[in-house]
Amino acid sequence: MTGGLHWIDGVIVASYIALVLWLGWYYSRRQTDTGDYFTGNHAMPPLLIGISLFATLFSTISFLSTPGELINKGPVILTGMLAIPLSYIIVGYLLIPVYMRQRVTSAYELLETRLGLPARMLGAVMFVLLRLSWMSMLIYLASKAVLEMLDLSHDQLQIVAAATGAIAIIYASMGGLRAVVITDLLQFLLLFGGAVLVIVMATVRIGGIDWFPTSWNPAWDTQPLFSWDPYVRVTVFGTILHGVLWWVCTAGGDQTAIQRFMATRDASAARRSFLVNSIAGAAVITVLALVGFSLLGFYQAFPAELPEGKTIAADADILFPRFISHELPVGLSGLVVCGMFAAAMSSIDSGVNSISAVVMTDFIDRFRRHPVSEQHRLRIARWLAFGIGVAVVMASAHLDHVPGNFLEKTKRTIGLFVAPMFSLFFMAVFVRFATAWGAIVGAACGFLAAAIVAYWNFGVDYFSQLSATSDASLIASEPISYQWIFPVSLVTAIVCGCIASMLNRLFRRDAAN
Repeated sequence: MTGGLHWIDGVIVASYIALVLWLGWYYSRRQTDTGDYFTGNHAMPPLLIGISLFATLFSTISFLSTPGELINKGPVILTGMLAIPLSYIIVGYLLIPVYMRQRVTSAYELLETRLGLPARMLGAVMFVLLRLSWMSMLIYLASKAVLEMLDLSHDQLQIVAAATGAIAIIYASMGGLRAVVITDLLQFLLLFGGAVLVIVMATVRIGGIDWFPTSWNPAWDTQPLFSWDPYVRVTVFGTILHGVLWWVCTAGGDQTAIQRFMATRDASAARRSFLVNSIAGAAVITVLALVGFSLLGFYQAFPAELPEGKTIAADADILFPRFISHELPVGLSGLVVCGMFAAAMSSIDSGVNSISAVVMTDFIDRFRRHPVSEQHRLRIARWLAFGIGVAVVMASAHLDHVPGNFLEKTKRTIGLFVAPMFSLFFMAVFVRFATAWGAIVGAACGFLAAAIVAYWNFGVDYFSQLSATSDASLIASEPISYQWIFPVSLVTAIVCGCIASMLNRLFRRDAAN
């Protein structure tokens, strides 16, 4: 091994990889049909499903970005935990009972029942694009962390990305949802334990908990309670609203979440699984916040430990992987690296399995003219999972151009699809006068609104550079806050969808007369 990692750490990581591959092979031998492969035959325990849901949606992105965000920008991100109780009420008592009335493999079958085939196809396509972007981003960020830990150059990014994604792709394509859920539990324990270990070691090195802040760090951003200024990066209200919309839109429109609800026995079990997910989320976010505080204190106390040319403010995202590889004792570094890889793989395996379920159910089975055996469908599902994984790894090497730190890169990438996709379900479930084309128009408008908010400054910069006057005042120095993406996109999608549906019904009535 190179950088700060010892060969013993490499042995530990290799042993963990061998374990998860064995689990994938073990569960592959017990499968007989795609019902078990995609939903575990609707008999998975709520505790395991809840942990799996959290591990899937938390990922390496959150594992690495939360400490970096807190070190560089401040602790207001923690107020997002206030969104958890409200999210649980909305998802657990409004959405889950409606969704669990129909036992489906793909969530987008629900859309066809109410809005017809075009809405189902659009929902499925948006989901596939969302999860492909998301998995590509998390492989990219995990690979960047590995480059830092091994002191490798950026030229090695594609090689590291291929190695990071290959393991998860292999065992997810072999073992199906059961392998995914079991390994998610193991990966959650590694993720949580690794974060706690970093806090303990930083505390030992500093000589106490003096790292815990008792006042506002001057280097942190101004983070007000509320602001109408779209260029204010983070506010308390925006953080809470973003948290609520994220969980509601994800649990109500994302196959990775709905697939897990369908893997439980009934609505009550699905609700318990979401409660477990919420509790796990609050616990891990709290621990990662303490990781951020402790790392900030450590590098302020020992500035010589920073890499040459690096600063705490400018390079906050790399401090966590840097500490893991250079400050932890031999062996312990390997365990925490396993936790980081675990966070990546728990998301990749679930994303691959969910995309395969959607492609298999919404496209192949939906338009297949002749029935085939379950064994043949199972082989197709596994090859689909493998092919999707390869595409994700290839795409991950091309995400350098998205602006912002780890957290912002994620929000500006996957935020394009989350709210528009949920708007289709909202129109189908809660808007009685909704029509298929109205919902589709609304989702398209929501996507466009999300893209404008996420990349507004790109357009301003581009056209300013084309301008002959080249007025520097036209160029936006900061992008619009990512916290505006979800609310603007969702409101636009619902309002436009309702208007389009009413016009669609009016035109039909006129045509009939």
